[in-house]
Amino acid sequence: MEGLYNNITVTEAAALQKSVREKVVLQKPSDFNITTVAGADISFNKYETTVYAGIIVLNFPSLTPLSYALVQTEVTFPYVPGYLAFREVPALLQAWELLPQKPSVLIVDGHGIAHPRRMGIATHFGVLTGQTTIGCAKKKLWGKYELPPDERGAHSYLYDKGEVIGSVLCTRPKVKPVFVSPGYGLSVDDSLDIIKQCMGKYRIPEPTRKAHELVNNFRTGRLQAGYHQL
Repeated sequence: MEGLYNNITVTEAAALQKSVREKVVLQKPSDFNITTVAGADISFNKYETTVYAGIIVLNFPSLTPLSYALVQTEVTFPYVPGYLAFREVPALLQAWELLPQKPSVLIVDGHGIAHPRRMGIATHFGVLTGQTTIGCAKKKLWGKYELPPDERGAHSYLYDKGEVIGSVLCTRPKVKPVFVSPGYGLSVDDSLDIIKQCMGKYRIPEPTRKAHELVNNFRTGRLQAGYHQL
C-alpha cells in the first residue's frame, strides 16, 4: 500500500471520495460480537513526508493492551483538511497488514461520516478493508451541534442539514468533548455506545489515546517498527 495516493491530486481525491460513498455500510451484522478493539493513529510533522503509523489492539471490555504494530513510511500527498485519509490511510494499511489477528472494531483518531462527503479517514479505511470502524476526533470537521451536559458520558448529536452524522461526547467534566461518528459497519448509536465503553481517566478514549502515545514514542525513537505482542 506504500505510495497508494502519492500521485493523486486533491481534485481527483474529492471525486474518489464521492464515487466510493455508495459503498459505505452503516449497519452492524447480526452476528456482531466485540472481543477486541483497536486504536489507530498517525504522527508526523505537518509539512514533512515521513509519517509514523500505529495500531494497538486491546481486549474488550477490559481494555488491556494485547499487541501493536508500527510502520514508518513516506507520503507526498499534502496536508489538506478533509483529505487526511489520502495522506494517512496508506500508512495505516501497512500497520494493519502486520496484525496477524484483526480486532473486532478499529477506532481511528479522525472522523467517519462526520465529513462533508461522508468519507473521513475511518470510513475510507473501512470501505477499503471491510473492517468495522469508528472515527473519534478531537475537533469538529463538519456539522452543527449543541454542547452536551458537562458530565461524563453525556452526549448530543452532530447534524448536517437535518441528518445525524455523529455524536458529541463528554468524556470528562470541564474538558472539551470528542466527536464520534461511524466509519463502517456500525450506526451512529452503536459507535457512541462502544466509545462510551472505551472511556478511561482521560479525555481521549483509551484505544486512540494509547495509539497516540505509541506513535509519538515511535517517532521519537523509543519504540521500534514492526509487530509486537504485549
